[in-house]
Amino acid sequence: MSAPPTDAPFPPAAQVLVDFVPRKGFFVGIDSDGCAFDAMEIKHKECFIPNTIKHWNLQPVSSPGDGGVRQPVLHEPRSEPLDRAGPCVRPPRPAPGGRRPRVSVPTGDRIKEFIASGYPLSAAGLEKYAAGHPDPELDTALAWTAGVDAAIEDMVKGVPPFPRVKDSLVAMHDQVDLMVVSATPFDALAREWSEHGLAPYMDVIAGQEMGTKAQHIQYAAKGKYDDDRILLIGDAPGDRDSADATGVRYYPINPGHEAESWERFHDEALARFLEGSYAGEYEAALIAEFEALLPDTPPWQTQTP
Repeated sequence: MSAPPTDAPFPPAAQVLVDFVPRKGFFVGIDSDGCAFDAMEIKHKECFIPNTIKHWNLQPVSSPGDGGVRQPVLHEPRSEPLDRAGPCVRPPRPAPGGRRPRVSVPTGDRIKEFIASGYPLSAAGLEKYAAGHPDPELDTALAWTAGVDAAIEDMVKGVPPFPRVKDSLVAMHDQVDLMVVSATPFDALAREWSEHGLAPYMDVIAGQEMGTKAQHIQYAAKGKYDDDRILLIGDAPGDRDSADATGVRYYPINPGHEAESWERFHDEALARFLEGSYAGEYEAALIAEFEALLPDTPPWQTQTP
């Protein structure tokens, strides 16, 4: 089977998704950070933010009291913090005497070009793109990426899945092909899902090296199952958009209500999905509830210095 047509460069690591052969009648892809695992806080606060401050020389706006880079980095998905940090960083409060610390806020222009290029949003994708588009900003982004990955490997251990995640995997196992669908590097995913005994339930673990989440679904599931038998479980607008872009079903894990969302999936939504009554009014109501929890304006844009 050849790779589905796409305008983006085909990530060689994704061939395992293209070659995936269904064994059951349904397919469910599950996001990892913030969806299956309560790992967003520690990864962003202890790994993303310190490395963003370090590599982009944002020490003058790093004070927790000022907010600075903390809010935009904390609330953005992995591929976007550097893209968004520049416009979102507020000028630091004046020091005693009325003088503001000097700081050069990165605009992220070269990074935005990389994100829009279609290259995999991974360290390998960035390295390949940078080889053909040399620029100091991309060199810094590569150093930032390496720093984040090293910090995650060193720091993130023992963070458990949300309640009912494993119960849901067990409930699906006999009827559903299961795949991790994530923008996290594969090595971190394999380590985290294995650490908590969840990896044996998954048929494939797809990380950032295999493309975007929409590409994961496109390569592994589209055309192999009926669209109403493909479900993406996620916790972010980007997950919803990936499901919408590929024409498959979406189940939201509501921010701040993750345990309740997994409880509802296990007790109610899974049965609807398997019996064919999930799509339509039921799914639309869940997505509307999810969207009502999302702020219209990011919090760092409403805070005053």
